[in-house]
Amino acid sequence: MIRLRPARVADARAIARIHVETWRTTYAGILPDSTLVGMTVDGKAVAWRRSLSVGPKSEVVLVAEAAPDGLVGFASAGRNREPILPFAGDVQTLYVMPDWQNQGIGRKLLEGCFARLGDHGLSSAMVWVLSENPARFFYERMGGKRAGERDEHLWGTLVHEVAYGWKRL
Repeated sequence: MIRLRPARVADARAIARIHVETWRTTYAGILPDSTLVGMTVDGKAVAWRRSLSVGPKSEVVLVAEAAPDGLVGFASAGRNREPILPFAGDVQTLYVMPDWQNQGIGRKLLEGCFARLGDHGLSSAMVWVLSENPARFFYERMGGKRAGERDEHLWGTLVHEVAYGWKRL
């Protein structure tokens, strides 16, 4: 059984492990190997620990926990700080361990983020994803509509991203 709960500072290393392993699996062949190797669990753990300890109250970080395996996914969301697209909320991350994908965990995490964004008075949301990422169709199945595209520098690599948006959460 999967249980969603708010992330705690003590979860930072497990979140970092999910983040790095998912990136290396999902983006292999899409991003240069040097970019994937440059992302480390130690580096991400420091960043997540800092974010979880000082992040604004309007930020949402949820983890998906599976007994007895521990954390198998996480998602983060908050107020949209980029006025490029007219959505109030922004889902910044949503990652599920490769062995746990296609089990509805991503759907639960996204729905959980939407509910918490709504609790903060945000009625719409968007997410940016790499255009070459085959998982982008997940967002279409979740009701997201293609809302824009951009070129972005990610870890020194120029990537093309597409945005999916939900006008009503």
